[in-house]
Amino acid sequence: MRVALVAAEPSGDQLAAGLMAALRERRPDVRFEGVGGARMREQGLRSRFPMEKLSVMGLVEVLRHLPELLALRRRLVRQWREDPPDLFVGVDAPDFNLGLEAALKEGGVPVLHYVSPTVWAWRQRRVKRLRRAADRVLCLFPFEPEFLARHGVEGRYVGHPLAARYPLEPDRPAARAALGLPSAGTVLALLPGSRRTEVERIAPPFLEAAERLRARHGGLRVVTPTATEATERRFRALARRHAPGLPLSVHPGRTREALTAADVALVASGTATLEALLCKTPMVVGYRMHPLTYRLIAGLRLLKTERVAMANLLSEPPLAPELLQGSCEAGRLAAELEALLQDGARRAHIQAAYADTHRRLRVESDRLAAEAALELLEKGR
Repeated sequence: MRVALVAAEPSGDQLAAGLMAALRERRPDVRFEGVGGARMREQGLRSRFPMEKLSVMGLVEVLRHLPELLALRRRLVRQWREDPPDLFVGVDAPDFNLGLEAALKEGGVPVLHYVSPTVWAWRQRRVKRLRRAADRVLCLFPFEPEFLARHGVEGRYVGHPLAARYPLEPDRPAARAALGLPSAGTVLALLPGSRRTEVERIAPPFLEAAERLRARHGGLRVVTPTATEATERRFRALARRHAPGLPLSVHPGRTREALTAADVALVASGTATLEALLCKTPMVVGYRMHPLTYRLIAGLRLLKTERVAMANLLSEPPLAPELLQGSCEAGRLAAELEALLQDGARRAHIQAAYADTHRRLRVESDRLAAEAALELLEKGR
């Protein structure tokens, strides 16, 4: 049994690796090939090229890399049309994967798209592309299958695997000890994104906000988990420039420990906000994109929801302040963090609400995803 997969970023790498492990439990003869990161390679992926080549986000940002991205996609289409896998799984990255999926589906390959694009939130016209591209969509949010069904797309709710992997009761003392942090004192987790372009744009105001917070909290310690070697190198360089005196420790790949150890977190919008929720860590969310990308999104009214952070989409009411684009600046970020640190009752309320959300999300996601994949494979035969 041959399964081809394409993931474009660390969160997709995690999702795919869990699916791969669950598939192997049910089909020990399975072989994996495609594009992915370290976690997928640990599960036996034969990689066609580095995942980082696909890690580009934004409307304008993609343009500079578009010729290479299109060439890579044509290469994959050609390879898998000539030697079709039994199943193709596109993991998130809809701007890259949907075109690839449509070509493979047209060639008779069963196609599973893992992570519904947020068509209910912005760029709703993509649902038509999704319908043409995928035989089935695996959904992380419980409200997504109903929305997709109204547009003729088969969706299957599988939850988010991270919810089952994170403990309901985080052990903060153990996390601090694991990172070499003192048991007492204030700890801030700083997560400025997993892509190099995100780090370039978001890390400077995040670091400057942390520096301002340190002025009020002399014993403040700052921890940052980085996603790749490239983002770690760039983040360290930015830290030397924007916050040279900040008591900062960098821990590649240790997002769970960093968020669990922290009293509060400053997080770029994305999967990291879900991870902060699962760690029961009160957070402030900040995000910046290319100015032209932002103007296009605003001008064309592509955004259909008032919330962008995954944690805020899952909790009701939303509990994390969102400071986007021009509002994502050091002074406002630091003020929101300070307000959280000064209000113990508010932090306790957020932690309790996040625990309730976590309990609702805990399902056997990897198993459900694997069963949906094998069911689709048998249906295709």
